[in-house]
Amino acid sequence: MYNQTLCFIKRSEELLMLNREKTPNLGMWNGVGGKTEHGETAIQCAIREIMEETGIQVLTSNTQNKGAVTWIEEHQTTGMDLFLIEVAQNFTYETPQKTAEGILDWKKIDWLMHPRNRGVSEMLQQFLPIALHETSPVEHVYTYEKGELVRYEKREMVLF
Repeated sequence: MYNQTLCFIKRSEELLMLNREKTPNLGMWNGVGGKTEHGETAIQCAIREIMEETGIQVLTSNTQNKGAVTWIEEHQTTGMDLFLIEVAQNFTYETPQKTAEGILDWKKIDWLMHPRNRGVSEMLQQFLPIALHETSPVEHVYTYEKGELVRYEKREMVLF
């Protein structure tokens, strides 16, 4: 649907998060992902980006399409396809780990969702619980005016 992906790797009650060293979201914790390459599907992009940014190899069968995160600002629409990969509780991946994109570290979901946590975006705290708990894909649509969030809509998606 979009030309970017955002992926979350879940181990029990933790997510592997990236503290970004680049814009957008410089200095904030987020999932991994990136732009699709020519001819690549969103799920192929997700799997490739996870490998490039973390070194973790995931299978298509373990990659859940959770919908999309869309934002509208000044009549321009941009978005990312959203994916979740669940790994076993005993999955070993040593962190913190410095990468070209930033620092990878396992973070407790409760910590990420804490209302006083200013190290994650307002969008993430709104869409992530839905992505983690609902089975059907959802489009999360954020409308901004002059840099301020003015509306959020949750839309059910049908995947083909």
